[in-house]
Amino acid sequence: MTMFDDIIRRKRSEVDDPEPRWPAVVCLLAVGGLYLALPQSLVVGPRWLLLVLVTVLTVPTVIAWRRGHHVANQWLGYAISSIVTISMIGSVVLLVIALPKHVEQPVALLRSAAALWITNILVFALWYWRLDAGGPNERDLIVGHHDGAFLFPQMMMHQDAKRKAGEELWSPTFVDYLFLSFNTSTALSPTDTAVLSRWAKALMMIQSVISLTVIALLAARAVNIL
Repeated sequence: MTMFDDIIRRKRSEVDDPEPRWPAVVCLLAVGGLYLALPQSLVVGPRWLLLVLVTVLTVPTVIAWRRGHHVANQWLGYAISSIVTISMIGSVVLLVIALPKHVEQPVALLRSAAALWITNILVFALWYWRLDAGGPNERDLIVGHHDGAFLFPQMMMHQDAKRKAGEELWSPTFVDYLFLSFNTSTALSPTDTAVLSRWAKALMMIQSVISLTVIALLAARAVNIL
């Protein structure tokens, strides 16, 4: 165990309610399941490989967190997120190549584009959740949330308003980052949440480009079908 792990363990003993990790685990398994549903022409390697990799890596990641090995937990999380991101981008590229070749049936292409659009939301929600304010392990050490890459509406509320709303100790959870990611893919902007960090702006631009590409493909294919 590193000194950082020991500090986090002592600090976490003072936190009554650390953020649950199961939503992120469910998100990762959902990404693996969506990848499994893609046709073979849009997948590099066996379709089941991503789900197996995600499952195999998630188990030690959760164990590391439960045992207080937070550095290992953090780097395993980065590895999983990188794998699903590369897989998704690869499938989007294959989808763009497959569209003019008419390799797949129109319905299969539309279903695949929808699956990749949802995957885009889940993958970037994982990145925002994992990177903002040092990630969930470091956010657990702080009572409330006052600083980070994103300016959530709750952070701008007056202290009296927070007290009345019961949000004095508010801190973002995975659902908040999922909502942010959904807005970015749908509206191509963060809507109610300001983006402060350059790395967050870069990630959002990448997410918006992927989403716009998939939506454009969906629209083009739908017009051709009609």
